[in-house]
Amino acid sequence: MDRTSEIVNIIEKNPGIKFREIMRETGLKNGVLSYHTRKLEENGVVKIDRKSGETRFYPLFVTEKESVLISSLRRDTQRQILLALLQNSPLAFNDLVGLVKKAPSTVSTFLSKLVEDDIIEIKIMELRKTYSLKNPDMVREIIEKYNPVLLERTAYNFADTFANL
Repeated sequence: MDRTSEIVNIIEKNPGIKFREIMRETGLKNGVLSYHTRKLEENGVVKIDRKSGETRFYPLFVTEKESVLISSLRRDTQRQILLALLQNSPLAFNDLVGLVKKAPSTVSTFLSKLVEDDIIEIKIMELRKTYSLKNPDMVREIIEKYNPVLLERTAYNFADTFANL
C-alpha cells in the first residue's frame, strides 16, 4: 500500500483524527505527512477542518454535522456529557455535573460549546433548566459506526486538561 492510500485509509477509519495521530499511525515525519495531506486536500480526497487551533481530518462522506459531533465525541468531557444525555435525557445541570464528575465550571464550558454547536438543546421543565440531545439517533448512529475509535482513543487527547486555563 502506498503512503497516500495508507493515509486515506487511516482517515476513513478514524474520522476527526488529528495530524499528530496520523504521524504516530504512519510513522511519517511532519514534512512528509504535510506534503501528502496537502495533496489529498487539493485533490478533493479528504476534508481538513481547521478550527479552534486544531486540525482534524475527515473522509469526504462525513457531513458537516457529523464532523462537529465526531469532534465533540473525541473530547473526553464532551463525550461524557453526550453519553450521559444519551442514557438519561433530559438532565438538569447538577445531575450532569454529578454524572460527569467534573467541576461545574468545566461542565458549564463544554455544555455551552455543545449548545453552540447545535448538538444539545436547553429546555425549561418544572421551572428548571434541563439539557437534552437534539438528535439522539444521530449520536447513537455515530457512536455505533465509529466505536471503539471514538470511545477509546483518548490517549492523545489533552484538550480538556488545558481548556479552562
